[in-house]
Amino acid sequence: MNFLFTAILAIQLLSALAMIGLILIQHGKGADMGAAFGSGGSGSLFGASGSANFLSRTTAVLATVFFICTLGLAYFGGARPVDSGSVLERSQAVPPAAPAPAAPPTGAAQIPGTTAPAPVPGAPAPAAPGAPAGSGGAGQIPTR
Repeated sequence: MNFLFTAILAIQLLSALAMIGLILIQHGKGADMGAAFGSGGSGSLFGASGSANFLSRTTAVLATVFFICTLGLAYFGGARPVDSGSVLERSQAVPPAAPAPAAPPTGAAQIPGTTAPAPVPGAPAPAAPGAPAGSGGAGQIPTR
């Protein structure tokens, strides 16, 4: 089945590239009027109107091949093996191991890029962050 999927995909890509090339080679509708008055289009390989018929028919055949390959890829892409369940069923069958909950960080450890120093027994508690070192109270304004 994998080989068939790859073969259809290759045929679709080749037909798409060939279709792009053929569409770029074709003349617009106004080019036929110039070829009728001898602007160089009549000296082509297929004649004045032969190239339009050949290129448009070849493009139509390649477009049909492209759409058939697209339908085939959609069919094979949607086909699943019978024994495989959904992703949810497979994830519920094997529960992941739950990690142990970590203690929430406190103090300076909450600030990214800083590390909290280990407290030393018997040492005074550090000052509150944001408070000046010599301030006596929280509501006082320092004087000069």
